[in-house]
Amino acid sequence: MTALEQDILDEYSTLLQNVNQLSAVLHQLGGRPTSAIVEGLRALERQTTVVGTLLKASVYSIVLQQEIGEGGDGEGGGGGGGGGRG
Repeated sequence: MTALEQDILDEYSTLLQNVNQLSAVLHQLGGRPTSAIVEGLRALERQTTVVGTLLKASVYSIVLQQEIGEGGDGEGGGGGGGGGRG
């Protein structure tokens, strides 16, 4: 397994932990009044958005580093590959 593959697996592992935490919090919210549930879900939504943004930034950084490493030989090839990923 390459270092990149291990990094990606580590990111997914972190994401899994966050989703499991989300599940536990949602389970706790099950017995609360509706207003408390909505307030808790808003906080979770913000946290989930941050996690998603950080994951996207991490993946983008990895892809960019690869393109920079491979782009030393031919500048034209690196730009075309990045546009197709989004």
